[in-house]
Parts: sequence; C-alpha cells; structure tokens
Amino acid sequence: MNQPNQQPTETEKHNPMLKMVLELGPLLVFFFGNLRAEWLAKQFPALTAIGGPLFIATALFMAATVLSLIVSKIVFKHLPIMPFVSGIVVVIFGSLSIWLQDETFIKMKPTIVNALFGVVLLGGLLFGRSLLGYVFNAAFQLDDEGWRKLTLRWGIFFLFLAVLNEGVWRNFSDAVWVNFKVWGTMPITIIFTLAQMPLIMKHSLDNKADEGTQ
Repeated sequence: MNQPNQQPTETEKHNPMLKMVLELGPLLVFFFGNLRAEWLAKQFPALTAIGGPLFIATALFMAATVLSLIVSKIVFKHLPIMPFVSGIVVVIFGSLSIWLQDETFIKMKPTIVNALFGVVLLGGLLFGRSLLGYVFNAAFQLDDEGWRKLTLRWGIFFLFLAVLNEGVWRNFSDAVWVNFKVWGTMPITIIFTLAQMPLIMKHSLDNKADEGTQ
C-alpha cells in the first residue's frame, strides 16, 4: 500500500498552540456569537440586517474561518486539508443560510463535512490507499497494517459524527445544537483520538526503528 509521507513543518512543530487556536478559534467565535447575538446587535446595529442569533453567529463563524485559513497560509506556508475543506463548506452553507434565512444549511455543514471525510477515507481503502496522513498532516509514520486499521477507524468515526449531528439538530433546540457542536463534538473527538494511541504506538515506524538500534 502506497502511504503518504507527510511530516509537519518546522513552524508547526514549534507553534502547536497557534495551530490549535487557528483550528478551534472559529468554533469558539460561533459559540460566542450565538450566545451574545443580541448584545452584539446592539453594539453593531448593522448586524441586525443579517438575521437572528444563529445567523449572526454564522456570519462571524464564516469570517473567523476565513481569517484562520489566511493566517495558517501566512504562518505555516500551506493550508491544512481538513480545515480547508471544512472552511469551503462553512462559507458555502453559511452564505446559503443567511441569504435564504434558513438555518438548515449551516446545521447540516458538520454532517456534510464528516460524511465527506468518512466516505473519502473508507473509499480510499477500497482502492488500496490510506489518505489519513494527508487529512491530518500526520506527525507520525505507520506501517501498512497500522495505516489500514487507523484509516478504517477514523472513516467509521467520521460517519458516526455525521449521524450524531443529524440526530442532534433535528431533535433539539438551536441552543442545544450549538453547545453540542462546540462542547460536545470536540471532547468526543479528543477521547477517540487518545483511544487510538495504543494502535499508533504499536505500528509506529519510529518505535520499530528505535527497537532495531538497541
């Protein structure tokens, strides 16, 4: 299996906190925008033309996402694939939501993005390729078996997140969905990521190289 050999840049290695802020910042802006939409509208009356709280939050989310991608390009000299694809969907679906005054589009954004990554990862396996390294700009190198197992797990996990998002936004209030999007999805993803560490350690080529030199 032809695996990616994509290592993080030196700038990324020395600025992990900045990378995290750029990836999580837009979500926090979205949460704040929805929580304080009425206050923001009073401070900046022009925002009332956008619509209700969720639409104001969506506009701020779009702006923060674009700004994050611009800073990533300037600082890290490249655009990480996952935030870039997610950013495109945010702009397209966010614009449709505001233009049509229909919250459905922005609520379906996580479904579309997660389903897209899940299908791409699992589809890549069918053609004998693991695309996970390109998606996450992997900081580790695995053997073929490790890449296959990790890609399968992440592909299924992305599809799980897509289904979960659909269940939440269709059955609960806007406030519950926003809180889930910001404070629910991230912890679930972190827990899942940590659960993969034994697999990563077992199949890491760096660990095998170290064992070979002993």
